[in-house]
Amino acid sequence: MTKHVTKSTYEAEVLKSELPVVVDFWAAWCGPCRMQGTILEQLEKELGDKLKIAKVNVDEEGELAMTFGVQSIPTLLFYKDGKVVNKAVGVRDAATVKKVLGL
Repeated sequence: MTKHVTKSTYEAEVLKSELPVVVDFWAAWCGPCRMQGTILEQLEKELGDKLKIAKVNVDEEGELAMTFGVQSIPTLLFYKDGKVVNKAVGVRDAATVKKVLGL
């Protein structure tokens, strides 16, 4: 289930999620972000009930991106039980995302 999150929905959608969450910080103009988005969409189809994908548009949510130290996109934050367990800058393949989350 992909969710577009904002500063006001981040806590409810990410921090309080019962599922592991991958937060994708992206922008529409970013080519590598589109590649990462396609990979995450495939993962969602494969693991939809075991994983939540959250997307943060850095052009619309600059303050949220700054809060998490996002300086380059795409950046992925991996959450389990409301805590960041890993951070990755640049495109990551599906196998890497699954490995980080133990799926």
